[in-house]
Amino acid sequence: MLAHLTVASVALVRMQDSSYMSFSLLAFSSILFLVDPFAALPTFLAVTAGQSPSKRVRTARKASLTALVVLSIFAFIGQYIFRLFGITLPAFEIAGGIILLLIGLDMLEARRSPTQEVPPDTEAAAHKDDVGIVPMGIPMLAGPGAITSVMVLVGQAQARWQLLAILGSIALTSLICFLVLGSAARVGKLLGETGIRILVRIMGLLLVALAVQYFVNGLADLGLLQHAKVI
Repeated sequence: MLAHLTVASVALVRMQDSSYMSFSLLAFSSILFLVDPFAALPTFLAVTAGQSPSKRVRTARKASLTALVVLSIFAFIGQYIFRLFGITLPAFEIAGGIILLLIGLDMLEARRSPTQEVPPDTEAAAHKDDVGIVPMGIPMLAGPGAITSVMVLVGQAQARWQLLAILGSIALTSLICFLVLGSAARVGKLLGETGIRILVRIMGLLLVALAVQYFVNGLADLGLLQHAKVI
């Protein structure tokens, strides 16, 4: 009897660990692919042209912190926005899937989505001292796609550890943004224009898959489809 209980306990722990890892990986990958600091490298180099290395690092830090604060705020108030406007999770999942699909298709062509980079803002930013907040922090890093993904993930969260996983994913993504943008010149030389385009296309392909999954989840939650098993 004790042996059976021990086996059952071990199996339960493994299932919980697997669930935790799956959700955490989903949260981190969807947020990272949407924030996509690598695709922001060319614009970052353009708007910080002429800055000293130390000032460029400060700009990268400010952009990363802006993304961290904005996404964290939406992680906390997302459910209240749902209640305020009477938006159901399936509806938001389907709408979010469409938005992410459009962004992913743009990334497959190795270009930033118009929702993430507005040319007039980028051009004007080159003449501003404080470009870390706008346009680098918003909307390039913390754009509509990333905000939508965070809100969908929070809507799906049913336990406190899942919310912590989302917040941890936001923090880790922001750290990666700082590391990438803070060493933009070296990363740009290392990857080259071709390398950056290839990386953006790979992220775009994965993002399209995530977008379709959001759409399918929304239809499944409405009872129109059955939930598919994760590979």
